[in-house]
This record gives sequence, structure tokens and C-alpha cells, in this order.
Amino acid sequence: MEPNAGFILHCVILLLVIAAAKNITTDQQALLTLKADLIDDPSSLLAKNWTSSTSVCSWIGITCDVQRHRVTGFNISYFGLGGTIPYQIGNLSSLETLDLSHNQLSGTIPSSIFTISTLKMLSLSFNDLSGAIPKEIGNLTMLKKLGLGYNKLRGEIPQELGNLAELELVSLTNNFLSGTIPSTIFNLSSLSTGMDFSNNSLTGSLPDDMCRRLPLIKGLYMSNNKLTGPIPNNIWQCKELIVVSLAYNQFTERIPRGLGNLTSLKSLYLGFNNLTGEIPYEMGNLRNLEILGLQLNKLVGFVPTSIFNLSAMKTLALPSNALSGSLPSSIDLVRLPNLEIISLAGNNFSGIIPSFIFNASKLSVLELGENSFSGFIPNTLGNLRKLEWLRLSYNFLTSSTSELSFLSSWANCKNLKLLDLSNNPINGVLPSSIGNLSLSLSRIFISNCSIRGTIPKEIGNLINLRELGLWGNELIGSIPITFGKLQNLQGLDLVNNKLEGPIPNGLCQLARLSVLYMDGNKLSGPIPPCIGDLTSLRLLSLASNELNSVIPFTFWNLKDILSLNFSSNFLNGSLPEDIGNLKVVVIIDLSRNNLSGDIPTAIGGLMNLQDLSLRDNGLQGSIPKSIGGLVSLESLDLSNNSLSGNIPTSMEKLLYLKDLNLSFNKLEGEIPRGGPFANFSNRSFMGNDLLCGLAQVQVPVCKSGNSSSHRKSRKNTILLGVLLPLSTVFIIAVILAVRYAMISRCQEKNAKQSNIESNMLPQATRRRFSYKELLQATNQFNASNLIGTGGFGSVYKGSFLDGMEVAIKVFHLQLEGALKSFDVECEVLKSVRHRNLVKIISSCTNNDFKALVLEYMPNGSLEDYLYSNNFSFDILQRLSVIIDVALALEYLHFGYSNPVVHCDIKPSNVLLDKDMVAHLSDFGIAKLLSGEESMKQTLTLATIGYMAPGLF
Repeated sequence: MEPNAGFILHCVILLLVIAAAKNITTDQQALLTLKADLIDDPSSLLAKNWTSSTSVCSWIGITCDVQRHRVTGFNISYFGLGGTIPYQIGNLSSLETLDLSHNQLSGTIPSSIFTISTLKMLSLSFNDLSGAIPKEIGNLTMLKKLGLGYNKLRGEIPQELGNLAELELVSLTNNFLSGTIPSTIFNLSSLSTGMDFSNNSLTGSLPDDMCRRLPLIKGLYMSNNKLTGPIPNNIWQCKELIVVSLAYNQFTERIPRGLGNLTSLKSLYLGFNNLTGEIPYEMGNLRNLEILGLQLNKLVGFVPTSIFNLSAMKTLALPSNALSGSLPSSIDLVRLPNLEIISLAGNNFSGIIPSFIFNASKLSVLELGENSFSGFIPNTLGNLRKLEWLRLSYNFLTSSTSELSFLSSWANCKNLKLLDLSNNPINGVLPSSIGNLSLSLSRIFISNCSIRGTIPKEIGNLINLRELGLWGNELIGSIPITFGKLQNLQGLDLVNNKLEGPIPNGLCQLARLSVLYMDGNKLSGPIPPCIGDLTSLRLLSLASNELNSVIPFTFWNLKDILSLNFSSNFLNGSLPEDIGNLKVVVIIDLSRNNLSGDIPTAIGGLMNLQDLSLRDNGLQGSIPKSIGGLVSLESLDLSNNSLSGNIPTSMEKLLYLKDLNLSFNKLEGEIPRGGPFANFSNRSFMGNDLLCGLAQVQVPVCKSGNSSSHRKSRKNTILLGVLLPLSTVFIIAVILAVRYAMISRCQEKNAKQSNIESNMLPQATRRRFSYKELLQATNQFNASNLIGTGGFGSVYKGSFLDGMEVAIKVFHLQLEGALKSFDVECEVLKSVRHRNLVKIISSCTNNDFKALVLEYMPNGSLEDYLYSNNFSFDILQRLSVIIDVALALEYLHFGYSNPVVHCDIKPSNVLLDKDMVAHLSDFGIAKLLSGEESMKQTLTLATIGYMAPGLF
């Protein structure tokens, strides 16, 4: 018996060894299949390490159970791998942890993963995975941690997720998920670490009893969705909550008083909703609260004094509400020793600046702008040694002395980067001590403050200054030559003061200067010839001064300038043909000067020009025929000159021309009838006694000889009208050929077709918007004004009191990459101008709010027309859109000094104006190549599947 027993035992052991070898071989084959499906292994880690000649258990990223001879752990996160996840990965049937996060894996999630019943941790976050979350996910009943965030997953959250009874953490953040949150998920009482569904498009409301079933949850992240309804009243039952993030939704009604019972809470984000009522007094019970964000709601009433006793508080953000009253001034009532950020801008607070602020020694950001604070600006703000951002604009603050002594005390704030005192009745003179302020200062705005006296030369000590705004004051004297020391200056605004004397040559040393506004002063003498050295200059206005020279020939070398305004001076001489060098210029205003000579023919090459005013000069000769080349022109004013001859018929090509004034010249002959001329009245032509035309223009009817060409044209039109129905197919074929030829010609002759119409609105080029204006224009960013949402923000339609309609793109700064997206979009849109690119009007920015104000496109996006049955979109319209997009891309790639790669071409980013002209939008992930880069390899950043084949 004993020999037989030994033989049987030996056989059993042998079978187990064979089975183990078979299992480990199965695991090896599954992993080698994954390796084969990878298309990018930048570090060659798997290529060098995963070989069939070595043991699977020695491979990098692999953990084995030595007793069972199975792979139980698989972690290749942060390897930068590209490719797809193979179906065979489901053969790793003993796997407990699977971490493929922080790679560039694409395709769908194979359902075979969800057959691995032993899985306890699954992380596929930070990849490019798409498609829906498979319903089979409900099979992973042992799963404790699930991470699918930062992908491109779509569809609804499967209700089978509610089967994961052991789940402690679930993160689906930053995807494109939609629909409501399944009620089964709120039954997962095991959820403790957190539930993160932020940055999707989820709808519906949160169940009022959710916390009764989630008693252990510590983190609730639902921000940046489309959730509605009230915040659950019973949220206090989630007593372990540390973080509640519900910002950027559409929650309504009051803040529940029960929140005050969450004594473990450290961060509470409820901003950018539609919450109403008062801030509950009970929130003063949150003794561990460090961050309170309630910005951009509809809250009213006083701020409870109990909140100012939360000693752990680091950030208090209440801007853009309707809060009122004064803040507690007694130090005894306030205990905020750890306060780092306080933002109360855009409310109705009044009274003096409270003294407790001066004792917040850790404070780095202080925003009190757009309120009704009054009294003196305190010198004691200089105690805030760590202060970086100080905004007191739009209040009723004054100075205790005419020398603005508070500025001297602020020299202690060595980290100060932003100082904004604009729109306060300060009523004093700038002291020389302004030059002692922090060398870190990059932006100073003391505009519209009734500042008198001269600009102190010591301001030149602030060598890191990038923006300086002193407009709307009563400054006198000359512009200090020390401005030449501000080598980093990019924007200088001295508009509407009483400055006099010449423009100093020192300004020509500011190589980075891109915006220079000095209109509305008493500057005299010549425009310095060295102004042509300012090659970074984009916006220049010297209007309404007493300048009295010729325009220096060096000025016409500024080939990248976008807006030029020299109006209302005493400039003389003639305009040279070199004006044709300004290839990207959008606005030229040389009106009300003493210019003479002919209008140069080279002006017709400015295909981006949108607004041209030469009125009230002494120009002579005829209007050049080349003016018909200004294909982007919207406004033309040549009135009150001595122009003669005929109005060139080439102007009939100016299809975008809306405003025309040729009055009070010596023009003669027939007024053209085609193109935009059908919309002009007598006001455009009055004071030209020898003009004739149609009776509706209220000029004499032309003699028969003058209209013979029009009769011939009419005959040809009738003939075409007869033949057209018989040759529709042929005409369409010809149109296709012509359109194709136009695109080819655009690529071959960049100088003739590339730089078409800049989209800067002339009347809005320098318009500024405050928080309150944007809030009013969008009805507090009401959901009814929401146009659309994207990866980094939401777009609202805004309507201002003057009738102006815009699109307002609000960036969700809590998203990773949103701030970078804002910076990229600003950098691109400030540099490029083209008729088929979205028009940027302005921006509104502060520490916790950033928005772009763009032209409103009433016809929506191309996506609406391609995928909806509510719109008709014929072949000619499709061809027109193709050409518009092609011209935009051709300009971005070849028509601007630095090529721009859009990186996200798709139908939803092609917007259509009222005339169905296509405009390319959303430059949030664009690449602006440097001058020496003609090509650059980029990562796949854009929406998977685009550019879309067969799009049109």
C-alpha cells in the first residue's frame, strides 16, 4: 500500500506542476499579445525586458504568486505606451491588480477584463480610451478601487456598477459621460475613499437620501456637470465627508443648513451654480474647513460672522454674488491666522476695509474689487509681506494724503505681482516711492482715479513690469524717458490724460511692446522714426493729440501690426506705396489730419483690412481700382477729401462692406449697382454733384450712354436665366472645378489669398468688460444661455444693454489643463487675424475666473447641420464651408509669421455666422510653432476620429 500511495502522491505533484506550467504559459501568452498590440514603447522597456526566454515573473511590472504560479499583479503605469488593450488580457484569470494608467492607450475597453473575478484594483486612467463602459463591469464583485478617469469614454454610467459591493473608490472623471447617475450606485455603502464623476455631462439630481446609504464616503466630486435641483438636505448624514465639490453645475435653491454638521469637512466647492438665499450661519461650525468656494451664485444677505472664526480657513472665495453689508472690523471677532486667499469681488459690500485683513500674515491674494468699500486705502496693507495679488478696483476708496502714502508702505510686499486700484476716487499724485515697489510687479492699473501731477521717473525701476495702465486721469508733463528701462513691458495705456511734449525715443527700446495707447493727450512734435523698431507692436493708437509730422517711412515696416489709429492730429505728407507692407492690418484710421496726394494703389493688397478711414484730409486723385481687393472690408470712409473720377466698379466685389461714406468729394459718373451698393443710401454719396445712378439713391438718373453697360449686363443675366435650368448639372460641375482651383491657387499664391479678413470687431477692439457686465449679459450664467460645453469650459450667449450679442467662453479653472488652455487660446487669438477665424473681442480675468468674449455665431456649429434633421445643407453650402475651413487652415499654416497647428479640427469647432460663413474656433490645444520650426510632431491631443473622413 505504501509504495502505491507514494506513487499516487508523486503523480498528483506532477499534475500540479504541469497545470501550473500551463497556467503561467497562458499568462505569458496574454502579456506577449499585449506587447504585440503596442505601437509605441518610447523607453523600449517591454521590448527589452519581456522576452519568451525569461520567466514571466521576472518581467518589469509583473507580480506573481509563487505558490500558485500565476500573475497576480500587472502595473505598467507611466510607461508612455501607445496601442490598444487586447482581448486576451482577460486570460490573466488570477489577476488582483491591473494598472495601465498614464499611458496613451486607445480603442475600447475589452469586456474580457471584466471576467477576471479576482480583480481588486483596476486603473485605466489617463489614456485615450473611447466607447462605452461595458455593462460586464458588474461582474467584478471583489473590486475595491476603480479608475477610468481622463479618457474619452461616452454613453451612460452602467447601472451594473451598483453590483460592486466591495467598492471603496470610483473615479470616472474627465470623460464624456452623459445621462443620469444610476440610483444603484448610491446603495454602495462600502464607498469610503470617494466618488469622482466630475467633468462629464451628467444630468439629473442627487437623491435626497443618498447620504443615508453612503455613511462612510469621504470625497464627493461632481463638479462640472449639468446636475440640477437642490443640494440634498440630508447631506449632513455623510459625516465622514472631507471634500464636497459640486461646482460648475446648475444646482438651485438654498445651501442646506445641515452642511454645518460636517465637522470633518476641509474643502467645500459650490461655486458657479444658481444657489440662492443666504449663507447659513451654521457653516461657522466647520472648524476644519480650509477652502470655501461659493463664487458666481445668487447669494444675498450678510456673511455670517461665525465664518470669520474658522481658524483653519485658507481660501475664502465669495465673488460675483449679491452679498452685502460690512465685514467685521474688530480683530477680536476674527480668527483667520491661516488665510491665504480672500476673494470678495463683485458683491455689494460696503464700509471700510476691515482691519483683520492686515493681520493675515499668510495672505497672498486679496480681491475686493467691484464693491462699495469706502474710506482710506490703509497703509497697513504693507504688513502683508506674502501678498502677490491686490485688486481694489471699482470701489469708493481714497487716499489719506495727496501723495498716496499707502504706496510707500507697500514697498514691504516684495512678492507683489498685480496691483489694481482702478476706478476709485483716489485724487492725488503719484509719489516717487512708486519706484520702490516690488521688482516682482508685472501689472499695475491705476486708471480713472483722478490722479494729478506728472508720471514719476522712478517708475522705470520696475523692470519686470509687463502692463501699465494709467488711463483716464489728469496726468500732465511729459512721458518719462525712463520708460525705456521697462524692457519687459508689453502693454502701455496712457489714454485720456493731459500729457504733452514729444513722444520719447526711449519707448522705441521696448522690444516686447505689443499694445501702445496714448490717444487723448496733448503730445506734439513728430512721430519718432524709431517706432519702426517696435516689431512686436500689434495695437497702436496716437489719436487726438497734436502730432505734426509726416508718418515716418520706417513705420510701414511693422508688417504684423493689427490696429493703427493716428486720427485727429496734424500729420501731413502723402501715403506711400509701402502701406502695402501691413499685410495683416485690420483697422487703419488716419482721419482728421492734413494728408495729401493720391491713395496708394498698394492699399488694395491689404486683404485683412476691415475698417479704413481716411476722412477729413486733403487726398486727391481717383479712388484706385485696387481697392476692390480689400475683400474683408466692412467700413470705408473717404469723405471730405478732394477725390475725383469714377467710383471703381471693382468695389462691387466688397461683399462684406456695410458702411460706406464717399460724401463731399469731387466724384463723378455712375454709382455702381452690384454687390453692397444695393444697400447704400444718399448719405454715402452726398456732396458729389456729378454722380448719377438709380433714383433710390437720390442722385440724378444717368444718361443712356452711362447705363449701356448695365443694359448689356441685364441682357446677359436674362439669357443665363433661360439657360440655367437646362444645364444645372453642368454648372454644378463647373462650380466644383472652380472651387477646387481656388483652393489650389490659395496654396500656390499665398500673398494673394491667404490673409483674408481679420475678425476683430472695430467697435469692440478695446472694450473692457467687468464681472458684473458678463453676469448681467448672461443672466448670471443661466443655463438658458448655455450654448455648449467643452473639455475645459462652457460657452454662454451674452446680450449687453447696447444690443451687442457675444459668446462668452468661461474656463473651468479647477480642471487640469484649463489654465493652460486659456493661455494658449489667448496667445493664438491675439496673434492671428482672418475672416474665417473666430473673432475675439475681449477677455475678463482674475484669480479664480477667466473668460474670453467672442463674436456670437447665430447659426451654431457645422455639427448641427451635419447631424440634425432640422437643418437643410445643400451641396453648394457644403462646398462653401470646405473652402472657408481650407482658407483658415492655409492661413494658420502658411499665412502668418509663426505657423499655428490647430490640433482639434471637428464639426463642432466650425461655427457659422448669419451669412453661413464658416469660422474656425477653439484654439485651446493649438500649437504655435516658433519661427524656425516649419514642422513639428505633436501628440494625439484632439478628439479621437477627427479629422472626420467623408465629413462633407
